Amino acid sequence: MNTFTFAPATKEQAKARIALTGPTGSGKTYTALITGTAIGERVALIDTEHGSASKYADEFAFDTLQLTSFEPTGLIDVLAVAAHQGYDTVIVDSLSHFWSGAGGVLEQVDNAAKRYGTGSSFAAWKETRPMERAMIDALLAYPGHLIVTMRTKTEYVVETDDRGRKVPRKVGLKPEQREGIEYEFDIVGDLDHENTLVISKSRAKPLSGLVIRKPGTEFADSVLDWLNAGKPTPSASDYLATVTAPNTTYEELRVLYEEARRHNLLAAAVLDPAGEPTTLGDLIVRRGTEARKGAGKTGESRKETERKAVAA
Repeated sequence: MNTFTFAPATKEQAKARIALTGPTGSGKTYTALITGTAIGERVALIDTEHGSASKYADEFAFDTLQLTSFEPTGLIDVLAVAAHQGYDTVIVDSLSHFWSGAGGVLEQVDNAAKRYGTGSSFAAWKETRPMERAMIDALLAYPGHLIVTMRTKTEYVVETDDRGRKVPRKVGLKPEQREGIEYEFDIVGDLDHENTLVISKSRAKPLSGLVIRKPGTEFADSVLDWLNAGKPTPSASDYLATVTAPNTTYEELRVLYEEARRHNLLAAAVLDPAGEPTTLGDLIVRRGTEARKGAGKTGESRKETERKAVAA
Protein backbone atom coordinates (compact mmCIF):
# COMPACT_ATOMS: atom_id res chain seq x y z
CA MET A 1 0.00 0.00 0.00
CA ASN A 2 1.35 3.42 -1.00
CA THR A 3 1.84 6.06 1.68
CA PHE A 4 1.35 9.64 0.53
CA THR A 5 2.54 12.53 2.65
CA PHE A 6 1.79 16.19 1.97
CA ALA A 7 4.34 18.82 3.00
CA PRO A 8 4.16 22.63 3.18
CA ALA A 9 4.90 24.31 -0.15
CA THR A 10 7.94 26.58 -0.26
CA LYS A 11 9.17 29.06 -2.86
CA GLU A 12 12.60 27.96 -4.06
CA GLN A 13 15.17 29.77 -6.12
CA ALA A 14 15.14 28.57 -9.70
CA LYS A 15 16.87 28.79 -13.04
CA ALA A 16 15.29 30.54 -16.00
CA ARG A 17 13.11 28.48 -18.31
CA ILE A 18 12.21 30.90 -21.09
CA ALA A 19 10.73 30.34 -24.55
CA LEU A 20 10.80 33.10 -27.16
CA THR A 21 8.54 32.62 -30.17
CA GLY A 22 8.08 34.67 -33.29
CA PRO A 23 8.28 34.83 -37.08
CA THR A 24 11.51 35.16 -39.02
CA GLY A 25 13.07 38.56 -38.44
CA SER A 26 11.31 39.27 -35.15
CA GLY A 27 14.56 39.35 -33.14
CA LYS A 28 14.37 36.01 -31.32
CA THR A 29 18.11 35.32 -31.41
CA TYR A 30 19.08 38.87 -30.45
CA THR A 31 16.57 38.95 -27.58
CA ALA A 32 17.78 35.55 -26.37
CA LEU A 33 21.37 36.80 -26.34
CA ILE A 34 20.49 40.04 -24.52
CA THR A 35 18.64 38.05 -21.88
CA GLY A 36 21.03 35.11 -21.67
CA THR A 37 24.20 37.18 -21.28
CA ALA A 38 22.51 39.38 -18.65
CA ILE A 39 21.47 36.48 -16.41
CA GLY A 40 24.59 34.31 -16.80
CA GLU A 41 28.33 34.95 -17.18
CA ARG A 42 29.16 31.99 -19.45
CA VAL A 43 26.72 31.46 -22.30
CA ALA A 44 26.53 28.56 -24.76
CA LEU A 45 24.35 28.85 -27.85
CA ILE A 46 23.26 25.76 -29.79
CA ASP A 47 22.96 27.12 -33.32
CA THR A 48 20.64 25.40 -35.80
CA GLU A 49 20.51 28.38 -38.16
CA HIS A 50 23.76 27.93 -40.13
CA GLY A 51 25.83 30.12 -37.84
CA SER A 52 23.52 33.13 -37.95
CA ALA A 53 23.90 33.84 -34.22
CA SER A 54 27.63 34.48 -34.69
CA LYS A 55 26.74 37.70 -36.50
CA TYR A 56 26.17 39.13 -33.01
CA ALA A 57 29.56 38.06 -31.67
CA ASP A 58 30.74 41.68 -31.75
CA GLU A 59 28.01 42.62 -29.25
CA PHE A 60 27.83 39.57 -26.97
CA ALA A 61 30.35 37.15 -25.48
CA PHE A 62 29.20 33.55 -25.99
CA ASP A 63 30.35 30.15 -27.23
CA THR A 64 28.50 28.44 -30.02
CA LEU A 65 28.00 24.94 -31.38
CA GLN A 66 26.56 24.53 -34.86
CA LEU A 67 24.39 21.50 -35.58
CA THR A 68 23.17 20.23 -38.94
CA SER A 69 21.17 17.23 -37.69
CA PHE A 70 18.58 17.55 -34.97
CA GLU A 71 17.88 14.20 -33.31
CA PRO A 72 16.32 14.67 -29.85
CA THR A 73 18.93 12.33 -28.36
CA GLY A 74 21.64 14.51 -29.85
CA LEU A 75 20.34 17.56 -28.00
CA ILE A 76 20.42 15.58 -24.74
CA ASP A 77 24.09 14.75 -25.36
CA VAL A 78 24.92 18.40 -26.09
CA LEU A 79 23.19 19.49 -22.87
CA ALA A 80 25.29 16.97 -20.93
CA VAL A 81 28.48 18.49 -22.35
CA ALA A 82 27.28 22.05 -21.62
CA ALA A 83 26.48 21.08 -18.03
CA HIS A 84 29.88 19.41 -17.62
CA GLN A 85 31.62 22.55 -18.91
CA GLY A 86 29.68 24.72 -16.48
CA TYR A 87 27.78 27.10 -18.76
CA ASP A 88 25.52 29.42 -16.75
CA THR A 89 23.09 29.86 -19.65
CA VAL A 90 22.25 27.63 -22.60
CA ILE A 91 20.34 29.02 -25.57
CA VAL A 92 18.76 26.62 -28.07
CA ASP A 93 18.28 28.60 -31.28
CA SER A 94 15.97 27.17 -32.39
CA LEU A 95 14.05 24.33 -30.77
CA SER A 96 11.81 24.17 -33.84
CA HIS A 97 14.51 22.28 -35.75
CA PHE A 98 14.31 19.42 -33.24
CA TRP A 99 10.67 19.08 -34.27
CA SER A 100 10.62 19.61 -38.02
CA GLY A 101 14.29 19.67 -39.09
CA ALA A 102 16.54 16.91 -40.37
CA GLY A 103 16.50 14.09 -37.82
CA GLY A 104 13.87 15.86 -35.71
CA VAL A 105 10.79 14.35 -34.11
CA LEU A 106 8.64 14.40 -37.25
CA GLU A 107 11.34 12.66 -39.27
CA GLN A 108 11.77 10.09 -36.49
CA VAL A 109 8.02 9.39 -36.66
CA ASP A 110 8.15 9.05 -40.47
CA ASN A 111 11.06 6.60 -40.24
CA ALA A 112 9.26 4.54 -37.59
CA ALA A 113 6.07 4.48 -39.67
CA LYS A 114 8.01 3.11 -42.63
CA ARG A 115 9.40 0.33 -40.45
CA TYR A 116 5.95 -0.59 -39.14
CA GLY A 117 4.25 -0.31 -42.53
CA THR A 118 1.31 1.61 -43.90
CA GLY A 119 -1.24 2.85 -41.41
CA SER A 120 1.00 2.51 -38.37
CA SER A 121 1.21 6.18 -37.34
CA PHE A 122 0.00 5.36 -33.82
CA ALA A 123 2.79 2.83 -33.32
CA ALA A 124 5.31 5.29 -34.80
CA TRP A 125 4.29 8.04 -32.38
CA LYS A 126 4.32 5.57 -29.49
CA GLU A 127 7.94 4.74 -30.31
CA THR A 128 9.00 8.37 -30.75
CA ARG A 129 7.21 10.07 -27.83
CA PRO A 130 9.58 8.75 -25.11
CA MET A 131 12.54 10.17 -27.07
CA GLU A 132 10.83 13.54 -27.34
CA ARG A 133 9.83 13.49 -23.66
CA ALA A 134 13.40 12.70 -22.63
CA MET A 135 14.61 15.71 -24.63
CA ILE A 136 12.10 18.06 -22.97
CA ASP A 137 12.93 16.68 -19.52
CA ALA A 138 16.66 17.20 -20.14
CA LEU A 139 16.03 20.79 -21.19
CA LEU A 140 14.00 21.55 -18.09
CA ALA A 141 16.53 19.86 -15.80
CA TYR A 142 19.57 21.73 -17.14
CA PRO A 143 21.58 22.99 -14.11
CA GLY A 144 21.78 26.56 -15.46
CA HIS A 145 19.45 28.99 -17.17
CA LEU A 146 17.72 27.83 -20.36
CA ILE A 147 16.34 29.94 -23.20
CA VAL A 148 14.85 28.42 -26.34
CA THR A 149 13.61 30.14 -29.45
CA MET A 150 10.85 28.74 -31.63
CA ARG A 151 9.81 29.85 -35.06
CA THR A 152 6.17 30.56 -35.72
CA LYS A 153 4.43 30.13 -39.02
CA THR A 154 3.62 33.51 -40.45
CA GLU A 155 0.81 35.20 -42.25
CA TYR A 156 0.00 38.76 -43.26
CA VAL A 157 -2.95 40.75 -41.96
CA VAL A 158 -4.12 44.02 -43.45
CA GLU A 159 -4.44 46.88 -40.97
CA THR A 160 -5.23 50.57 -41.15
CA ASP A 161 -2.33 52.83 -40.20
CA ASP A 162 -2.54 56.25 -38.52
CA ARG A 163 -3.00 57.89 -41.93
CA GLY A 164 -5.94 55.71 -42.81
CA ARG A 165 -3.99 53.60 -45.31
CA LYS A 166 -4.36 49.84 -45.64
CA VAL A 167 -0.98 48.24 -44.91
CA PRO A 168 0.04 44.59 -44.50
CA ARG A 169 1.63 43.43 -41.25
CA LYS A 170 3.54 40.18 -40.72
CA VAL A 171 2.31 38.20 -37.71
CA GLY A 172 3.26 34.89 -36.13
CA LEU A 173 0.96 32.01 -35.35
CA LYS A 174 1.61 28.84 -33.33
CA PRO A 175 5.21 27.75 -32.67
CA GLU A 176 6.69 25.10 -34.93
CA GLN A 177 6.80 22.51 -32.17
CA ARG A 178 4.41 20.02 -30.65
CA GLU A 179 1.05 21.27 -29.42
CA GLY A 180 1.26 22.74 -25.94
CA ILE A 181 5.06 22.98 -25.78
CA GLU A 182 4.81 26.50 -24.32
CA TYR A 183 3.31 25.10 -21.10
CA GLU A 184 6.65 23.45 -20.28
CA PHE A 185 8.31 26.83 -19.68
CA ASP A 186 7.95 29.34 -16.85
CA ILE A 187 8.00 32.36 -19.15
CA VAL A 188 6.85 32.52 -22.77
CA GLY A 189 7.35 35.68 -24.80
CA ASP A 190 5.93 36.27 -28.26
CA LEU A 191 7.86 38.62 -30.55
CA ASP A 192 6.43 40.39 -33.58
CA HIS A 193 8.21 41.80 -36.61
CA GLU A 194 8.74 45.12 -34.83
CA ASN A 195 10.63 43.34 -31.99
CA THR A 196 7.84 43.91 -29.50
CA LEU A 197 7.79 41.24 -26.79
CA VAL A 198 4.43 40.21 -25.34
CA ILE A 199 4.59 37.92 -22.29
CA SER A 200 1.82 35.46 -23.13
CA LYS A 201 2.48 33.06 -20.26
CA SER A 202 4.34 33.59 -17.01
CA ARG A 203 4.66 31.94 -13.63
CA ALA A 204 6.45 35.14 -12.61
CA LYS A 205 3.57 37.35 -11.54
CA PRO A 206 5.44 40.67 -12.08
CA LEU A 207 6.03 39.75 -15.74
CA SER A 208 2.57 38.47 -16.59
CA GLY A 209 1.02 40.30 -19.53
CA LEU A 210 3.89 42.73 -20.05
CA VAL A 211 4.40 44.35 -23.45
CA ILE A 212 8.03 45.37 -23.98
CA ARG A 213 9.17 47.20 -27.10
CA LYS A 214 12.71 46.20 -28.07
CA PRO A 215 13.42 44.27 -24.87
CA GLY A 216 16.78 44.89 -23.21
CA THR A 217 18.51 44.08 -19.95
CA GLU A 218 15.61 45.41 -17.88
CA PHE A 219 13.63 42.32 -18.89
CA ALA A 220 16.49 40.08 -17.73
CA ASP A 221 16.72 41.99 -14.44
CA SER A 222 13.02 41.37 -13.78
CA VAL A 223 13.47 37.67 -14.53
CA LEU A 224 16.43 37.43 -12.13
CA ASP A 225 14.54 39.20 -9.34
CA TRP A 226 11.81 36.58 -9.56
CA LEU A 227 14.20 33.63 -9.85
CA ASN A 228 16.26 34.64 -6.82
CA ALA A 229 13.28 35.09 -4.51
CA GLY A 230 13.13 31.94 -2.38
CA LYS A 231 15.18 29.20 -0.76
CA PRO A 232 18.37 28.00 -2.50
CA THR A 233 17.86 24.74 -4.36
CA PRO A 234 20.43 22.21 -5.66
CA SER A 235 21.16 21.47 -9.31
CA ALA A 236 22.28 18.28 -11.02
CA SER A 237 25.87 19.52 -10.94
CA ASP A 238 25.71 19.81 -7.15
CA TYR A 239 25.03 16.08 -6.87
CA LEU A 240 27.69 14.81 -9.28
CA ALA A 241 30.68 14.85 -6.92
CA THR A 242 28.80 12.70 -4.40
CA VAL A 243 27.43 10.35 -7.06
CA THR A 244 30.85 9.68 -8.58
CA ALA A 245 32.86 9.52 -5.33
CA PRO A 246 34.21 5.95 -4.88
CA ASN A 247 33.31 5.81 -1.18
CA THR A 248 29.65 6.82 -1.53
CA THR A 249 27.50 4.06 -0.04
CA TYR A 250 24.43 2.41 -1.45
CA GLU A 251 22.23 3.98 1.25
CA GLU A 252 23.64 7.44 0.54
CA LEU A 253 22.87 6.98 -3.15
CA ARG A 254 19.31 5.92 -2.36
CA VAL A 255 18.78 9.10 -0.36
CA LEU A 256 20.36 11.18 -3.10
CA TYR A 257 18.09 9.57 -5.73
CA GLU A 258 15.01 10.60 -3.75
CA GLU A 259 16.32 14.14 -3.32
CA ALA A 260 16.99 14.42 -7.06
CA ARG A 261 13.53 13.04 -7.81
CA ARG A 262 11.88 15.63 -5.56
CA HIS A 263 13.71 18.38 -7.42
CA ASN A 264 12.83 16.92 -10.87
CA LEU A 265 16.50 16.35 -11.69
CA LEU A 266 16.58 12.65 -12.57
CA ALA A 267 16.34 13.46 -16.30
CA ALA A 268 19.18 16.01 -16.18
CA ALA A 269 21.78 15.27 -18.86
CA VAL A 270 25.27 14.72 -17.39
CA LEU A 271 28.56 13.09 -18.33
CA ASP A 272 29.61 9.97 -16.44
CA PRO A 273 33.23 9.51 -15.19
CA ALA A 274 34.17 8.04 -18.59
CA GLY A 275 32.86 11.15 -20.36
CA GLU A 276 29.79 9.43 -21.82
CA PRO A 277 26.43 11.24 -21.84
CA THR A 278 23.78 9.84 -19.51
CA THR A 279 21.15 11.14 -17.10
CA LEU A 280 21.60 11.87 -13.43
CA GLY A 281 18.98 9.26 -12.52
CA ASP A 282 20.62 6.52 -14.59
CA LEU A 283 24.04 7.40 -13.19
CA ILE A 284 22.80 7.19 -9.60
CA VAL A 285 21.17 3.81 -10.29
CA ARG A 286 24.33 2.49 -11.93
CA ARG A 287 26.52 3.70 -9.06
CA GLY A 288 24.04 2.27 -6.56
CA THR A 289 24.27 -1.12 -8.21
CA GLU A 290 28.07 -0.96 -8.13
CA ALA A 291 28.08 0.15 -4.48
CA ARG A 292 25.75 -2.67 -3.45
CA LYS A 293 27.86 -5.27 -5.23
CA GLY A 294 30.99 -3.79 -3.68
CA ALA A 295 29.44 -3.91 -0.22
CA GLY A 296 28.49 -7.56 -0.76
CA LYS A 297 32.03 -8.49 -1.78
CA THR A 298 33.46 -6.64 1.21
CA GLY A 299 31.08 -8.50 3.51
CA GLU A 300 32.05 -11.86 2.03
CA SER A 301 35.74 -11.04 2.40
CA ARG A 302 35.29 -10.08 6.07
CA LYS A 303 33.43 -13.32 6.82
CA GLU A 304 36.13 -15.36 5.09
CA THR A 305 38.84 -13.63 7.17
CA GLU A 306 36.92 -14.35 10.39
CA ARG A 307 36.40 -17.98 9.37
CA LYS A 308 40.11 -18.45 8.76
CA ALA A 309 40.97 -16.78 12.08
CA VAL A 310 38.61 -19.14 13.95
CA ALA A 311 39.97 -22.17 12.10
CA ALA A 312 43.52 -21.20 13.04
